[in-house]
Amino acid sequence: MNKPLRRVAIFCGLLVLALLLRDNWIQFVRADELNAHPKNTRVRIERYANPRGNIIVDGKPITSSVDSGGNYYKFKRTYVNGPMWAPVTGYASQVYDANQIEKIEDGILTGNDDRLFFDRTLAMFTGEKKKGGDVVTTLSGAAQKAAFEGLGKKTGAVVAIEPKTGKILALASTPSYDPSTIAGSDDEKAWVALNDSKSKPMQNRALREIYPPGSVFKVVTAAAALESGKVTNIDAPTDTPEGWKIPLSNREMINHAKGCANASIKHALDISCNSVFAKLGDDVGRDKMVEMAEKFGFNNEQFTPVRSSASVFDKNSDRGGNALSSIGQFNTATTPLQMAMVTAAIANDGKLMKPYMIDQLRAPNLDIIKQNEPEEMSQPVSPANAQLLQQMMESVVANGTGGNADLHMDGVKVGGKTGTAQHGEKNAKRPYAWFISYAKTSEGSPVAVAVVVEDSAGTDREDITGGGLAAPIAKAVMKAVIKTRG
Repeated sequence: MNKPLRRVAIFCGLLVLALLLRDNWIQFVRADELNAHPKNTRVRIERYANPRGNIIVDGKPITSSVDSGGNYYKFKRTYVNGPMWAPVTGYASQVYDANQIEKIEDGILTGNDDRLFFDRTLAMFTGEKKKGGDVVTTLSGAAQKAAFEGLGKKTGAVVAIEPKTGKILALASTPSYDPSTIAGSDDEKAWVALNDSKSKPMQNRALREIYPPGSVFKVVTAAAALESGKVTNIDAPTDTPEGWKIPLSNREMINHAKGCANASIKHALDISCNSVFAKLGDDVGRDKMVEMAEKFGFNNEQFTPVRSSASVFDKNSDRGGNALSSIGQFNTATTPLQMAMVTAAIANDGKLMKPYMIDQLRAPNLDIIKQNEPEEMSQPVSPANAQLLQQMMESVVANGTGGNADLHMDGVKVGGKTGTAQHGEKNAKRPYAWFISYAKTSEGSPVAVAVVVEDSAGTDREDITGGGLAAPIAKAVMKAVIKTRG
C-alpha cells in the first residue's frame, strides 16, 4: 500500500474509533444524565405508557392509574384521599416530574428498575403488558386519618413512630393538596395556583419545615442532665432561684408558672419551668448539650427515605445562648419528625431506631424485591435514665400541663410534654403549639407522636397552647394505633 492510501486508511480508522468512543460515551456514561434531562420527553412518555404500580397502606392501594386519553401520555396518576396522603406519596405528574416516594421509587413503580429485568423479559415472551411494582408502606391508615382530621383547618403537622422499630405510622401536613389535580398534561393552572399559594400546601411540614420547639425540647435537656450526672434524683430540689439570671446578661429568666424556685426536675417538667431547664443546660455545658442533641439526630438530615431537613442545635453559642437553646429558644429549630424521634427513643428505653416509611418493594407478581428491617440509630440515654424520663413525662400527663392527652384506658400509660414556642421578633407573631407523647402498655410502647400547630384560625392568642391545641390531636393518634392493635 502506498503512503497516501495508508494515511487515508489510518485517518478513516481514527474516525471510526472516535465514533465508537462517542457512541459508548453517550450510551453508557451520559445515559442517566440524558434520561433525566428536562427536555427529554421520551422518558416521560415511556413513564406513562403503562399503569404505574401502587403505593400500599394496610394492604390496600392509595394510588391508581387511569387512561388519560392523551396522544403522548396514555396513563395518568390518581390518588385515594389525595390531600391526606400527599405528604407520604408526593405527586407523579406527566409534566412536572415527581417527588417523594413517587420519585424515589419511580423505577419500581414504572417497572424500569434493574431488579425487575426478569419480569420485563418474561412479559416479552408471554405477551403481557409491562407492569410496575408496588411500594408497601409502614403507615397506618387509622393513625393517618386521626392525624389529618385532628389537624383539620389548622396549619401544622403530625408524625407518629413505632418506637421499637422506627416504622412511621402517620405523617400528616396541613394545609395539603390533591396530587391528582397536577398529574395530567393540562394542569398548569392548578400547578401555578399551588406554588403561588401563601399557605404553602405543597410544603411537607412534617419533614421539611423547622420550628422553634419551645418547651418540648426540655426533655432533651433533662436527658443531658441525667446522662451527665448533673441530676441523679429527679425528685430532689434544684439550686435554682426564682430570679435566675441568663449567663452573660442581667436579664432574668421568665417563668410562666408559679413554684419554680428550687423545683425538682420532675416538678419543673410538670409545670414547664424555664429557669430550671435553662440552668441545667448551663450546668451541663454547651458541648455536652450538643452531644446529646446530636445523639437524638439534631444537626443531621434524616432519610425516611424521603429527605427530612436537619434540625438545629447551635454548636457555637455562648453560655447565654446555650441556656436559651436548652429551653428550645435562641437558634434551636426542629422538624416534627425529629421530635417524634426524641420521644420514640425515650419510650423505647433510650434506644433510637432509624425512622422509615417503606416496608417492602414488590414485583408485579408480588415477589418481594426488598424487605426493610429495623435499624438501630443510636442509644442517646441509658435504659435506667430513659425510665426516669418516662416517669417525668407520665407525671406531666397525670399531674401537669399534658392532661388533655390522657387516654384513660386500662393498662395504658401516657407520657408527654407540652410546648408553646415563641415566634417572630420579640414574640410578635402567633406562637407555635407543640405536644410530644407516647402511649405505653404492658408490652411496651406501640406509638410515639409529635404534633405542631403552626396556626389555628379563630383561636385567640392566649388560647394557643400545646396542651390545648396539640395534645388532643396526639391523643387521637395514639388511640387509633392502640385500637388497631387490639
